[in-house]
Amino acid sequence: MDWAYALVIILSIFLAVFLILGIILVYLLIRVTLQIRSVTESAKRTTDTIEGLVSNARKFSDVSLLVGTVMKQAKKFKKRKD
Repeated sequence: MDWAYALVIILSIFLAVFLILGIILVYLLIRVTLQIRSVTESAKRTTDTIEGLVSNARKFSDVSLLVGTVMKQAKKFKKRKD
């Protein structure tokens, strides 16, 4: 019977150690998950900002291209007139 009690005590100690390690691991996983969520939100904000900049640049380049084409046509028309 003494060996049985010793075995129960040893197993109880290992169970307590693994339980504590499991709780610590879950805590660390939750922290990592929150950090990942923060990073993904930051990346989303950055991509949204870049998308807005690209959209504005596209609009500006379309307008400048149109103005440039109109100016070239106006110069050609003016040369023909002269």
